[in-house]
Amino acid sequence: MIHLLQGFLIGFALAAPVGPVGLLCIRRSIAHGRLAGFLTGLGAAFADGLFGLAAVLGLAAVTAFVARHAGAFQLTGGIFLFLMGLAILRPQPRPGAGGSSDAARPSTARLPGVFVSTFLIAVLNPATIAACLGIFTSFAVDLHTAGTGQAFLLVLGVFLGSAAWWLILSSAASAFGRHLNGGGLRIIDLSAGTLIAAFGLWQLARLALSL
Repeated sequence: MIHLLQGFLIGFALAAPVGPVGLLCIRRSIAHGRLAGFLTGLGAAFADGLFGLAAVLGLAAVTAFVARHAGAFQLTGGIFLFLMGLAILRPQPRPGAGGSSDAARPSTARLPGVFVSTFLIAVLNPATIAACLGIFTSFAVDLHTAGTGQAFLLVLGVFLGSAAWWLILSSAASAFGRHLNGGGLRIIDLSAGTLIAAFGLWQLARLALSL
């Protein structure tokens, strides 16, 4: 069970820093409810679990793959983040402002897209993959001598730890959002949209400077 606990701590540490996914989780939890926020984070948690699995299968192969395709990852991820930020900056329907109370809630059909969007953000960000590999190394997990069962317990722990953080964050943000009026929600949209677009531009700028 020690591998499950180690994985849980790794997953929690990976998820906790506030970045584009964290901002999206907060924004969607406030604007659309806890479920949308949690599914937003769960997309990143699934990506963290995949990174953990890749680390178990071979750190060198993952590092080499990321290095070979880092430019394509940065370009695609930067454009994706920038466009997502612009979409958030556009005025959204709000209860009491020409919309209904259902307007702020994504339909069931749209919930998979909430999950997929943040999964793509995570897997297209080389920095996220590098952080995952670095945290595995810092925890000094001996992936090569651990048995298959222990290795998969580690991966399961990474997923559960990351998911636990997103559940905490989405629940707190949703509770906070219930006390905001339309003006407060618009401020959240402007702040989150600006920062997410800035993350995308920063990623594109780093790519341009490296050419």
